[in-house]
Amino acid sequence: MIIDCHYHLEERLLSREELLQRMDEAGVEKAALMGAMVDPIPEPARPLIGLLQILITHRSLRAIGRLMIDSFTKEGDVKLPLGVFRIEPDPDNDAVFAAVRGCPQRFAGWVFVNPRGRLDPVREVARWQNEPGFVGVKAHPFWHRYPPEELAPVARLLSSLGKPLLIHAGFGPHGDYDALLRQVSDLTLILAHGAFPLFSDAWPAIRERKNVFVDLSQSTYLGDRTTRETVAFLGPERCLFGTDGPFGFPAADGKFDYGFLKRRIERLFPDPGMRRRLLGENFAALAGIG
Repeated sequence: MIIDCHYHLEERLLSREELLQRMDEAGVEKAALMGAMVDPIPEPARPLIGLLQILITHRSLRAIGRLMIDSFTKEGDVKLPLGVFRIEPDPDNDAVFAAVRGCPQRFAGWVFVNPRGRLDPVREVARWQNEPGFVGVKAHPFWHRYPPEELAPVARLLSSLGKPLLIHAGFGPHGDYDALLRQVSDLTLILAHGAFPLFSDAWPAIRERKNVFVDLSQSTYLGDRTTRETVAFLGPERCLFGTDGPFGFPAADGKFDYGFLKRRIERLFPDPGMRRRLLGENFAALAGIG
């Protein structure tokens, strides 16, 4: 089974029906959905993406790249080269699990939490943990602006349930997931986007922790080189296919090219066994998807 472990349900960009059609066209059997936390962001021009990838994946240049993507208004909205975009403090879990109930054979669901939002994170997880299709918790310390250790109560619950936590780490204290793991050492943790924003600087420590994984989602942060290097360093058993759709490279019709990152993995990793692990087997085992 080919599973997209990281997809935001954002019907302003791609309806459920369009998503299912594009999954069929790309040969993806299942997508793990999560709420959308930001107003639709246009995909940057490819030369700008290439420049950003060079800046953020090289230690000596990362501070320059950070200036492009680590800026927020006093209201908590993100300031990017393309403009200011509103951040939703409490992404919509109801919509996610309504989609899962409507098409359980194709969709699974993450519960999105924010310890600085309006909803109590532990209560929110408890509300959904017995829902068919529940795969774990998604959190975004980077854009919601908190240190990952604030997720410790949720992490303890997930550890007891045997479910993973997927986080988009940030810079400085917003990326200190080690502090979280010191509190909940047996947590299954997935770091989004190849361990953004430290990438290869984070990989040695990740390799030493058998309960930490990375996903290979996002066409803006990850290029071919970093994708290849991530898998080479950590091994295919520690890496997961995801898209971060519907944000990413557009197809000919201007909407999300759902197959873009799957094609990248197929092109970069021709070995059938490696492909199987990356494209579905690893995540199915972590999330308990049969």
